Amino acid sequence: MQRRTLATGLEVSALGLGCMGMSEFYGPRDDAQSLRTLAAATEQGVDFLDTADTYGPHHNETLIGRFLATHPRRVRIASKFGIVRAAGDYRRRIDNSAQYARQACEASLRRLGVEQIDLYYVHRIDPQQPIEATMLALADLVREGKIGHIGLCEVSAATLRRAHAVHPVAAVQTEYSLWTRGVEAEVLPACRALGIGLVAYSPLGRGFLTGRFQPGTVFQDGDFRAGLPRFQPDTLRANHALVDVVTALAARKGCTPAQIALAWLLAQGDDIVPIPGTRRSAHLQDNLGALSVQLSAQDHALLAHALATLPVVGERYTAEGMKGIDA
Repeated sequence: MQRRTLATGLEVSALGLGCMGMSEFYGPRDDAQSLRTLAAATEQGVDFLDTADTYGPHHNETLIGRFLATHPRRVRIASKFGIVRAAGDYRRRIDNSAQYARQACEASLRRLGVEQIDLYYVHRIDPQQPIEATMLALADLVREGKIGHIGLCEVSAATLRRAHAVHPVAAVQTEYSLWTRGVEAEVLPACRALGIGLVAYSPLGRGFLTGRFQPGTVFQDGDFRAGLPRFQPDTLRANHALVDVVTALAARKGCTPAQIALAWLLAQGDDIVPIPGTRRSAHLQDNLGALSVQLSAQDHALLAHALATLPVVGERYTAEGMKGIDA
């Protein structure tokens, strides 16, 4: 397994595993299937598992805790706090207070069954809560050994600099893929200037870049993509032009569209760690195959032309989901 370094003392597999979908948002969950996928991932060298207290809520951390209890292989665990929501309800509020940070961290430690969370993120930023106060609270948790490193999710470059001035930030997690590249404007340059790694979630565009979703796709009950702006019938049809380019390139190179999308992202810098999410071993194998795909200068030029000429239509989330984005 190839390795990448996010920060001093935080080296992880070049591809991590996003675990959110094992608990909700993409249809009914299957714990047995998810546990098999976790085992397959770690057996093949994936040692960076990404979760959050709000996934489930709480179910995802408990599931990973079950896995860790029977698989002593060393892995890096990343979790998050700050999004507060009730089970079955997408509505959320954001709480970055020092008191809640400690309360949430200690609850996550219990669910995961570990003494330390390797990377603990502020899941979304509350602009009404000074980031400096949140960082001071997290710094206390670092000193106590409850967390190893501090991360921020979907943060603006300005807020990132303020946070990093209080305590080193090890990683920023944000959505980054062929169809979501806003991070390239300010946040990624700020990360590189400060020596902060980038963890890319939804690197396959919530499955869109795999070519699975054709115009007219009907989503199963419980799949939140049915309500996302980019997956509506008209926008899905417009956005499919990019998938057509990726699919054609994959056919020429003898690989899959998912592998092209991940290989492109991996090539954007050694400080970037994609965390494609899946609960299925077959998709895991497909994703890991990207580590063997080499894109030529001509391939990159073709994709760059497509990105420049095929605009992405639709917001990433609904208005509710956009709370705390780029804050």
